[in-house]
Amino acid sequence: MTATEPTTAPVTGAIEPPGDHPFSKGNLIKTLVGGYLPLLLATLVVFLPLAWMVLSSFKTPGEIVTANIKVLPESFYTQNYVDVTTTVPMARFFLNSTIVTVAGTLIKVTLAIFTAYALVFVRFPFKNAIFIAILVTLMVPPQVSILPNYILVAGMGGKNTLWGIVLPGLGTAFGTFLLRQHFMTLPRSILEAAEIDGAGHWRRLWQVVAPISLPSIATVTLVTIVNEWNDYIWPLIITDRPEAMTLPVGLTLLQNSEGNTGAGWGILMAGTVLVILPVLVIFAMLQRYIVAGLTQGSVTG
Repeated sequence: MTATEPTTAPVTGAIEPPGDHPFSKGNLIKTLVGGYLPLLLATLVVFLPLAWMVLSSFKTPGEIVTANIKVLPESFYTQNYVDVTTTVPMARFFLNSTIVTVAGTLIKVTLAIFTAYALVFVRFPFKNAIFIAILVTLMVPPQVSILPNYILVAGMGGKNTLWGIVLPGLGTAFGTFLLRQHFMTLPRSILEAAEIDGAGHWRRLWQVVAPISLPSIATVTLVTIVNEWNDYIWPLIITDRPEAMTLPVGLTLLQNSEGNTGAGWGILMAGTVLVILPVLVIFAMLQRYIVAGLTQGSVTG
């Protein structure tokens, strides 16, 4: 006859200390102070100037230049937007910005895809040295190249032309770097299978690499669109005629035409809203691709 030893039931849970409960007072304070409060402050810093600009675009001159600050307009004064279109050729500025943005984005993104693919999947001498040279360009301030670019483009007859605005910025080191880093995370087996099937570099790029890299390509595209649309310094330098100006430069012409009087602030705010509204809409629609593209490949199994 054998005696059985008493068995002990396994402990299924442990008692949490009072301070470790997720809804405890201490954790709630840490979450509010360390998380939501900085997020709220950062949101206000970004949102309040935009909100003030939009509200000021619907105010009369007397509501803007006054000792008694008024946040909301008494009545939505839409005449400012009408005056913008009649004071300067905003339609021409919008067309120029659209052409420059579309052409510059297409060329930049295409060159970035080709360059990144070559740096990862094509064997050629001094590949690493070329990539280091591309990274060095990220550290050079763009203001350094303004004078050489002006001498070159003006000597080629590109002053007051749209191609003169697009030409100096066709290379994008950021896009090449981002796509190259993403391409390096792609499984080599997929490319090897395509190569065995007889696919050349062109087919491997557009039928294999590009489709599975859409988030990263969309990120580069969106960032390029924003930069091209908002570019100010170079278009200001290379153009001095209204027929070749883009929207940011057109705001300078609008400010100069209105002078520094209080009557011009509402018109200037309305023009600024018209400039940033398209890119804000595009950014809001596609901003999820930025997160997906920048984090793609950052977590490995």
